Amino acid sequence: MRKVTVLPCEIEETQHLWIPMSDGIRLAARLWKPVNADVVPVPGIVEMIPYRKRDLTAVRDSIHHPYMAGHGYACLRVDLRGSGDSEGVLTDEYLAQELDDVEAVLAWLSRQPWCSGRTGIMGISWGGFNGLQVAARRPESLGAIVTVCSTDDRYTDDVHYMGGCLLTDNLSWASTMFAYNSAPPDPELVGEKWREMWHDRLDNSGLWLETWLQHQRKDDYWRHGSINENYDDIDIPVFAVSGWADGYSNAVFRLLRGLKSPTRGLIGPWSHKYPHLGQPGPAIGFLQEVVAWWDYWLKDRTENGAMDGPQLSIWMQDAVKPATTYDNRPGRWVGERTWPSHRIVETHYPLGRRRILFSQEERNALPVSPKLTVESPLSVGQFGGKWCSYNAPPDMPYDQREEDGGSLAFDSDPLPHRLEVLGQPVLELTVSADDPVAMVAVRLSDVAPDDAATRVSYGILNLNHYDGSDQPKPLTKGEEHTYKVKLNGLAQSFPAGHRLRVSISTSYWPVVWPSPSSVRLTVNPMTSSLILPVRPTHADDDPAMIPVFDRPEGAKPLKTVQIEPGAQDWSVSRNLVELTGKLEVVKDLGVVRFKEIDLDVTRRVVERYTFRDADPNSVRGETEWVMGFQRDDWSIYTFTKTVLTSTPEAFHLYAELDAYEGERRVRSKTWTTKIDRDFI
Repeated sequence: MRKVTVLPCEIEETQHLWIPMSDGIRLAARLWKPVNADVVPVPGIVEMIPYRKRDLTAVRDSIHHPYMAGHGYACLRVDLRGSGDSEGVLTDEYLAQELDDVEAVLAWLSRQPWCSGRTGIMGISWGGFNGLQVAARRPESLGAIVTVCSTDDRYTDDVHYMGGCLLTDNLSWASTMFAYNSAPPDPELVGEKWREMWHDRLDNSGLWLETWLQHQRKDDYWRHGSINENYDDIDIPVFAVSGWADGYSNAVFRLLRGLKSPTRGLIGPWSHKYPHLGQPGPAIGFLQEVVAWWDYWLKDRTENGAMDGPQLSIWMQDAVKPATTYDNRPGRWVGERTWPSHRIVETHYPLGRRRILFSQEERNALPVSPKLTVESPLSVGQFGGKWCSYNAPPDMPYDQREEDGGSLAFDSDPLPHRLEVLGQPVLELTVSADDPVAMVAVRLSDVAPDDAATRVSYGILNLNHYDGSDQPKPLTKGEEHTYKVKLNGLAQSFPAGHRLRVSISTSYWPVVWPSPSSVRLTVNPMTSSLILPVRPTHADDDPAMIPVFDRPEGAKPLKTVQIEPGAQDWSVSRNLVELTGKLEVVKDLGVVRFKEIDLDVTRRVVERYTFRDADPNSVRGETEWVMGFQRDDWSIYTFTKTVLTSTPEAFHLYAELDAYEGERRVRSKTWTTKIDRDFI
């Protein structure tokens, strides 16, 4: 990234200010704005998230908020109620109270003498979610939003469930917030009441995983905050952004399709990161794009070209060898004038006897394929990476040959010419099960001439949701249904000589929680097809539709010092005596000193996902978090642990919380609870 030392506007920073809510709670905020904003008021930009503006997001915040402020905006970074240095208690995601607070902050901001009265919301992940959700409430001052790595559908396409199946990221994410909610506010900002605020959080934030497991089907809990329930609620411009290694790229396609307000979409090769910090690369000059977006919609600079070019800009990825991390993904930028695009052709590739066929005529010319069966070992999925690549390395899928041995695989012939795909693949699958509760995992891979298989997309489906995710039903043994298994959207170029592979498995641990029993599926290839959204290879003939981005820019980042080294590990192991398998993930930031505030911060997490032999009820997910904060003689340390197991009838949840002030333990709590399984 090219840091910008000279910005168009001289800026000033207020490291801490209080914003009062109507119920007396005060939210803590950090403000960057032009020094002359009192004379020439500017639009305001809000980012409200629970990840601690004072320390844990301070470096990231210091890159983009001062940059936008230096281009003529008042940028307000706010800790959500009950997080960071804000008062109150945070008890779940996207509650009505949170959205009320965001609206109140927008109203407060619009009234300030240095604000022009026009506002925007920018955020990644949580901040991208509440940006969409608040936009649907139509606050008076809100003129546009930038939503990065977010979703319009909290049940079908979020960290909790995928295709009606329980994601283990549900456990991982709940454990993250369990740890963050145990962290204290900073006494330097909140004064003597810090201990009372901290203890209130320790006692009352609750165990979010229990709540999420109580809603295993799509119900009103998930409909709240899912703006796809009524896209017409949003009437302001939306800039929707994601990356192919992120978990939220599908939402960009749906938002472009569903919203009637001006919408722009951008999908790069990145993981769960802002594009100017994008990994895998190439990162882009995203902040320049954002400033142009704000200028267009909040300053009426409609001649600046911000809405010229394609509605959807995407990174068309080239073939790569399978790896768990990439510095850069080879490919090129392509664009579509509108989305959906008339150039994309849904092309059906029939299945045959373990083959993907290029046409129905080819299927008709071959012998009829018998029905095929598959019952996968629990090891299938250990090389699947994370549902969402949060940190880029090393959480991306590895060579799929390790997985295909336990799957039912269908290969195409070598491609006679390059094939480009843009959009969402679908596997139309006719299948029956020998158990009343079953799931299917489908992977699409690019197979090179040396047989290395790189997963380019995948999809999960709970077969009990054949009548909808709001009303799951038991399967009848041996009864066939034809399902449309939706895979994650992609933009992928398959070279001539490569093969396509569809792999079908009955489990995908530890990406998703397995069915209560080991299931055998029977697939009828003769009524099954792979449907690919094919993009013509000559589609780049209009130079105006080829996106061009500048190099990344940003303000000078906040300085930190690594006091103790961190560590990162991702290990798959098997014990052939006990017939067990384990995935262990270590993410340790070590100890980081924030020099500006003389604060040392510790953050370490270990995740373990295990199984024994072929028993789906042996699977176990366990997370352990350590959080620490120290300045002089003030020292806080918390330990949180979450364990999830299951029986055929129920999920069993166990959790621990220990909190220390200095060497004295001030809180020790445990939770043990059981939640009935609901066709999962």
